[in-house]
Amino acid sequence: MSDLVIVESPAKAKTIKKYLGSGYEVIASMGHVRDLPKARLSVDIKNRFTPKYDIIKGKEKLVKELKSLADKSDSVYLATDPDREGEAISWHLAYILGLPDDYCKRVEFNEITKTGVQQGMANPRSINIDLVNAQQARRVLDRLVGYKLSPFISQKIRRGLSAGRVQSVALRIIVDRENEIRKFKPEEYWTIDAKFIPKGSRRAFAASLYSDAKGKIKITDAAQADKIESDLQGAEYTVTKVKHGTRKKSPAPPFITSTLQQEASRKLGFQSRRTMKVAQELYEGVEVQGMGATGLITYMRTDSLRISNVAIAEVTKYIEGAYGSDYLPDKPRHFKSRKNAQDGHEAIRPSMPSLTPEQVKSSLTLDQYKLYKLIWSRFTASQMADCVQKTTQADIEANGYTFKASGYYVDFPGFTALYVESKDEAEEKTSQLPPLEQGMPVRCKELQKNQHFTQPPARFTEASLIKMLEENGIGRPSTYAATITTLTGREYVSREGKTLVPTELGEVITGLMKERFPKIVNVKFTAQMEDELDMVEHGDVAWVDLLDEFYGDFEKTLKEAKSDMEGVKLQLKEDETDIICEKCGRRMVVKVGRYGKFIACPGYPECKNIKKFVEKSGAVCPKCGGDVIVKHTKSKRVFYGCSNYPECDFVSWNEPTNEKCPQCGEILYKKKGKKPVLFCENKDCGYTRSGKSEEKE
Repeated sequence: MSDLVIVESPAKAKTIKKYLGSGYEVIASMGHVRDLPKARLSVDIKNRFTPKYDIIKGKEKLVKELKSLADKSDSVYLATDPDREGEAISWHLAYILGLPDDYCKRVEFNEITKTGVQQGMANPRSINIDLVNAQQARRVLDRLVGYKLSPFISQKIRRGLSAGRVQSVALRIIVDRENEIRKFKPEEYWTIDAKFIPKGSRRAFAASLYSDAKGKIKITDAAQADKIESDLQGAEYTVTKVKHGTRKKSPAPPFITSTLQQEASRKLGFQSRRTMKVAQELYEGVEVQGMGATGLITYMRTDSLRISNVAIAEVTKYIEGAYGSDYLPDKPRHFKSRKNAQDGHEAIRPSMPSLTPEQVKSSLTLDQYKLYKLIWSRFTASQMADCVQKTTQADIEANGYTFKASGYYVDFPGFTALYVESKDEAEEKTSQLPPLEQGMPVRCKELQKNQHFTQPPARFTEASLIKMLEENGIGRPSTYAATITTLTGREYVSREGKTLVPTELGEVITGLMKERFPKIVNVKFTAQMEDELDMVEHGDVAWVDLLDEFYGDFEKTLKEAKSDMEGVKLQLKEDETDIICEKCGRRMVVKVGRYGKFIACPGYPECKNIKKFVEKSGAVCPKCGGDVIVKHTKSKRVFYGCSNYPECDFVSWNEPTNEKCPQCGEILYKKKGKKPVLFCENKDCGYTRSGKSEEKE
């Protein structure tokens, strides 16, 4: 007989098995084993919102195996992930396996290391029903909103659409920003910049006009700029004030879930889904040469900045050995978590701070190495000394006008020797000023007036959207990746480079939601709902009461919307085509059915004419002159073919263009990637050109 340990993933099972040894059987549940079936609402609204769970389709064999193993075991340890979702999985497992309270033991592993596993196994507890109820409340709440709203949205706009409690608010935020950009009216302003050279020096430094005799100046048009330029013609410039100072920069705290997603987006170009996938792999364990299966980071779903004293001691020892004692702060740093943080786990950090990225690089995939290096560097830097900078500020005056110059140099790099946090906004660049003294004359090498216009607010990137959601308490960091994936996957939002741009479909959905369901897409209401879910977790609110309070108003609003919009259908411009229906003369539209897009006459049911949907690439077939169309394999991989198939057999994985090769006259193809490349497929030619060059031409 042995003890059974149930975890969520095979990788985690393998790592934990190594630490527990032969007295334990470790098996993975592969995530949830029981859930609300997708085919129906599965919530008994009249019976206090009782959820109707079923074994997830395809997991029957696994459940049978788990039951068999549980029956043979002395004890069953439920070691699912240490959060609401993990607690709910353990609760479902206990129910399915028929485990009495004294037979199943709930254990948590904040890190999958020998110490972390041993500590978890030594401190089993009962299942926290408040955590389970918080997860149930969220699951049922999202099911009610999704399954009640989605059919209404689909009926009024287009088949197959969805709405959600968090995704609809996130979409509104993106759409509202786009409307801000459209309404923005740029204002003209001017700056006057100069380059000065101190007497007896060859080194120039930059300064900008700050004020005139009346005070700080704002230049609003060219005439004002011209007058100032004229006033300064032939002027003598003198340094009237020099101020030297010292400033210290402190390191950023270690990562929490949201900041990890933001920084991985900025520094690595990772989408949030990719970040969380790789972080999960690092947490669960990877095969490290000489160490076997090893969990490299602590649990990656956390909103706490707490760090264990053991980890601080280990990273302090590493810093002292690698950089010297000068790079340590006077005392270890402790960071304060946000006011509404659940503080269930430590911050995200390397499970073994002394294990550097270079030591494990050969054992990791490129993505794993990049993310581990980011997490390791951020955590290590958070326990390093401040960066000390020596600053200089100087005023230069001439004919009643004052220019200001500033600069700095790094006196002691501190934590910046290892890591510097990225920002969404571009930081102003400054350099060290030459030696300056009060009363020193300087020569104006260059005086330049520059016209500017105020800029609209920037579109959201994944990083800035996650930051906005977190600051407003919308959803929880563990849901952000799934939310953004839904918005882009359903084509409510498109990507332009790193920015998120609402499609017409996304804007129409948001308009309908704001008009008919203002509470659902209200930022403050959604944040309040998250706070109430936290109260359920802490045992302060009954989850059924929370649902009851929400659903009464929601049901009433939905009934009114259905009544007011009976027979109304919102038409999208993007659905219109230039294809004329040969039966009735109307302009045909794109529709979405069970099997995807098709072309249909808008005169249905009077006219039932339909056609196959064909997406043209815009290129002409090099073989027959027909249209090149976009096609998909069964696995949804994109390729290109001729619309005249089977008469014409042209096909290509690369997108053809209408541009001819300047060397051999064949057509050029476009190879997609971060840096698109145009190339000639003629093996005897080999011509290539970056897509950037194409844009310039």
